Amino acid sequence: MATWTFRTPSVDEGPASWDDPLFLRYKLARGITILEGPPGAYRAVRFPTQDEIAASAPGMYMGGHEYVVDDATKAALIAAQVGVSDSNFTLIS
Repeated sequence: MATWTFRTPSVDEGPASWDDPLFLRYKLARGITILEGPPGAYRAVRFPTQDEIAASAPGMYMGGHEYVVDDATKAALIAAQVGVSDSNFTLIS
């Protein structure tokens, strides 16, 4: 069984500032959080509340972070159609 590094999906947001015209073209990558609950059902959330985070059992993947997952979790995340693809995973072993 292989293990994978999972990087949550992200979206480029901008502008960083409306006051300075130089920042109108500058974008910031923001991670998208993947919550699990009920077990086996995943959903993508941009700004999760504390209650959503507490209710996401057994898995919660906070946007902008990396996680180690197994083959079964990788397949479940891709099958959930929440913006996760093979490009979000890197093989560890």
